[in-house]
Amino acid sequence: MKKYRIRVGLDVDDTLYECNSYAVSIINSRHPDEEPLRVEDIKTWGGGHRHADERIKLYRDPEFVRTQPVTEGAQEFVQKLSEIADVFFITAVPACCMSARAERLIADFPEIPSENIMMGTRKDVISLDIMLDDGAHNISSSRAAYPVLFRKPWNSGLSGLLSVNSYDDFLHFCEMVRSSFSEDFPKLSDGGVLCLVGPSGSSKTEIANGLTMLEGFEKPLTSTTRPRRRTEGQESYRFISEEQFIREKNAGSYIETTVYSGYHFGTSEKDISPIVERGHIAVIPIDICGAITLKNLYRRRAMLVFTRRDRADAIKSIISRDIDLDDKTRRIMSLDFEYRNSEVCDVEVEVGDDVNAAIATILDLIRQK
Repeated sequence: MKKYRIRVGLDVDDTLYECNSYAVSIINSRHPDEEPLRVEDIKTWGGGHRHADERIKLYRDPEFVRTQPVTEGAQEFVQKLSEIADVFFITAVPACCMSARAERLIADFPEIPSENIMMGTRKDVISLDIMLDDGAHNISSSRAAYPVLFRKPWNSGLSGLLSVNSYDDFLHFCEMVRSSFSEDFPKLSDGGVLCLVGPSGSSKTEIANGLTMLEGFEKPLTSTTRPRRRTEGQESYRFISEEQFIREKNAGSYIETTVYSGYHFGTSEKDISPIVERGHIAVIPIDICGAITLKNLYRRRAMLVFTRRDRADAIKSIISRDIDLDDKTRRIMSLDFEYRNSEVCDVEVEVGDDVNAAIATILDLIRQK
């Protein structure tokens, strides 16, 4: 596929402008005697926390829209994106706030033509190549070829969606789509990162365990807030509380973080870099969000392998796991989203009943390339 100017749609609230965090700061200033509300307390867009109605009311106030802070790095991000894509702002605001929103966008992002500002709540009827939005409901109904979720605390409950953690990761993803993955194939002969991406129940963990029994393959220790299963030892993950994870994430301890089935996962550079520097391959079962981050960091030294397993077999595997019913339900519901992620991986490997056969295929791919 030839390189061309892809069409990219950008949500505005909490993608380019601070929205929930700005509302939280206003609410806290109005209630100084109460325990401060945190952005992490917002679990859903509509409510689920103290002063939810007050927060939603702010979004209908033209003065709030007129004074929203630009997210740090947003202007540089849009400038870089406009160099490789036709950028459209896709924003949902009440009619009384439309003028304020348009004026801000035109002033803050002058490189984007005013005719590329689209306002309305029916984001599901807009057809684009790529769409970035923090609203999981918008992403799940999007007609874009690649709907991408911008990870935020309030969308952490939905797993499997194509997602990114940062502007830089999204820019890299757009470059990947623009080049249609036709550039140099990953080379791991001198060390690198092997990301096993696939739906829950596709034997990613079993494949990783099998690979790390071979010379030259190692599994870096990943931190997680997920409870340890009865079949796991302490060495399987670094099991920590959600509070500790958030503190470490805010302190910059992780090079990639993601949320899967409601639990946080994160990998630090000090766990991966020594493996790569030894000329070995770091094997990581990971969701597409974390995989894109690692691909962005390691480029040709990162290979994204999609582990495809028959849907019925994947569901049987999920049902048989030692996890609670809600977790099983979330994983099964996310399967459709996760199967779509094969399109953005470097290679795809069929996983049947014989995990060793899948391991052999992966080894052949690494050696042949």
